[in-house]
Amino acid sequence: MAIDIQTPISDEVIAALRVGDMVTITGYIYAGRDRALPKLVRMIEDGEIENSDIQLQGSVVFHTAVSPAGVGPTSSNKVEIESSFRTLSKEGVKLYLGKGEISEITIAFLEENNAVYAVIPPVTALLRSKTLEQKVVAFPEEGIEALHVLKVLKIPAIIAVAHGLTIREDNN
Repeated sequence: MAIDIQTPISDEVIAALRVGDMVTITGYIYAGRDRALPKLVRMIEDGEIENSDIQLQGSVVFHTAVSPAGVGPTSSNKVEIESSFRTLSKEGVKLYLGKGEISEITIAFLEENNAVYAVIPPVTALLRSKTLEQKVVAFPEEGIEALHVLKVLKIPAIIAVAHGLTIREDNN
């Protein structure tokens, strides 16, 4: 049975999640990847985030591009993506969606900021049917790799990193 999560996500919801939990996510999530996430980090570092409509507290960041074909996860361990975890977690992002293993350093950032990482198998057609709205919120010059906000209904994922543990290390 999946755990239903609504955005924005509270610290208490994250604290209750365990590696291997199946979850579904409903609400607004941010979608960005290689080009958008480093720019988002610069916005935060330059103090420009306060002048935008981007609300990261309790948010979800999905490592994907948004195209007419739909959305599907990209590898979260790309340097441009994985290097965003620290700043975005400090800014309030609670859950990251993507695919692939992430580094021990990133796992530590997640634990330090009570955030988790979940994997989504490449299922673009399914995810398209669960995306109710989409809008570019920053970096439109990046085309499908712009930062989008999506309204989603029950996107499925599996918690892969929580509280310093990964799927391969959890003995439960």
